[in-house]
Amino acid sequence: MTAHKLGIDLGGTKTEVLVLDPAGDSVYRQRVDTPADSYDAILGLIVEQVRQAETKLGLATTVGIGIPGAISPGSGLLRNSNTVCMNGRPFREDLESRLAREIRIENDANCFALSEALGGAARDYPVVFGVIIGTGTGGGLVVDGRLLDGPHAISGEWGHNPLPWQRSIDGSPECYCGKNACIETFLSGPGLAANFLRRFGETRSSRDIIAGAATGDDACVAMIELYHDQMARALAHLINILDPHAIVLGGGMSNIDSIYNEVPQRLEDYVFSDYVATPILKAERGDASGVYGAALLWD
Repeated sequence: MTAHKLGIDLGGTKTEVLVLDPAGDSVYRQRVDTPADSYDAILGLIVEQVRQAETKLGLATTVGIGIPGAISPGSGLLRNSNTVCMNGRPFREDLESRLAREIRIENDANCFALSEALGGAARDYPVVFGVIIGTGTGGGLVVDGRLLDGPHAISGEWGHNPLPWQRSIDGSPECYCGKNACIETFLSGPGLAANFLRRFGETRSSRDIIAGAATGDDACVAMIELYHDQMARALAHLINILDPHAIVLGGGMSNIDSIYNEVPQRLEDYVFSDYVATPILKAERGDASGVYGAALLWD
């Protein structure tokens, strides 16, 4: 088996390709637009990118892919993807047929967690929970360098559990999954914007709210303070169940610098312990963590 590993991070708008050499160094990087409205075009893009990378490097690679959603162990079909044209399709089967090799596929949040646990911010910790907070909210669990996956392939789907210890100020926003008050509806970028509109009657993007808080806008400051508390409650719930050695945050909302000071201070209010030692870390590989993790599916 070749020691060169190709990873693909299939995003809703961009797809990134990375090849790691036997030493773990990047020897090829490419980013292209994702044809998100066409399943066949997505398959064609992946096949083209694999062949292009292998041709340029003059060697064959393993292929690991991080995807929105997951392959159902029950049906073998892709599900829960916000790239909706992929849902209900035999994605693994179709790609393996076109590329004539075994492919390893994982949820993009799992790839993120694996990347940060193996060579990123949490490389020195045995049990790592990786959290993505961006357009959506996902997660993955790595134990002793290996992804922990369950019989339903939903390990780490913390974003579709209800926000714990809810207060009247939180409200009960509806989630796209059909339920109410999911963690994703509070901690995702769109969730923050929607909650600001409901609370203050004004439309602002999450980016504008974060910027407004930094300049002292009263409404934005209040919203970010609530966001800190909501995140502390959500992460405390994780700690109470999993007791991980570290939690790593990625995605656009993880760039709110105040999280790393304010949220740890609030954890002791909610964690079922007399102290809290679990660090909340910012992803070291940034938005490249997903593609690194996809390549590392072959480690």
